[in-house]
Amino acid sequence: MEGTGVPMRAPEVADRAGKQADGSAQTREAKVVTIWTAESRDKQGKPTRDPGSITYSAAIESAARVLREATRRGFTEATRQGVLGDGSTWIWNTARELFPEATQILDRFHAKEHLSTVGKVIFGNSEAGKAWIPQRYDELDEGRLSSLVKALRPYPEARECIHYLWNNRRRMRYSRFHQQGFCTSTGVVEAGCKVVIVTRLKGAGMHWTVKGANPIIALRYSKLSGRFEDFWERRSDQVKAAA
Repeated sequence: MEGTGVPMRAPEVADRAGKQADGSAQTREAKVVTIWTAESRDKQGKPTRDPGSITYSAAIESAARVLREATRRGFTEATRQGVLGDGSTWIWNTARELFPEATQILDRFHAKEHLSTVGKVIFGNSEAGKAWIPQRYDELDEGRLSSLVKALRPYPEARECIHYLWNNRRRMRYSRFHQQGFCTSTGVVEAGCKVVIVTRLKGAGMHWTVKGANPIIALRYSKLSGRFEDFWERRSDQVKAAA
């Protein structure tokens, strides 16, 4: 699961807190769920997504479609259930509420992104930084979190990163997760936001209402998930039933 901002018309964000300099908001978050199976293995024997198994669902500030798509895909019936996220609180709360049996995994790409950002803040583009960042990646991959935190601790700029990593430490047991057959990092999660939301709803000059954005999002994920005809057939049945 992941979220991405959708630019909204002014009435849709009135009196809402946001990331603008004055504390106001210009976007509302689309919550995206990407589901796939991972029975395949790469050359190193690590789990990888099965071709053709990816489907999407999304809506503005609603996790209801997460459960709907997971139920449709039989997620809770799987022998192994994993939920990947970037560390956002709403993701872990949703996973805990809807999928209590699932293993929660901090997406390794996001964890490394945090380390890379901190390394550049501390060292800039120096050679020392270019050596320091890969060392932190290795500690992360090998599960040596105590060593990783120890390396970060001398730098005040790393305080927030330490907090992020430590809060998610149980979601970062990557070697164990690989042994259990879980993916720990995949571009699918990030790509889900891009292909479902960004390429269609975040064009130059676009501003949406929730009522206008959600139907477009529904069309988008139905097409990308190979269910476009099913979507229109279901809509037709709903119209006939309401007549």
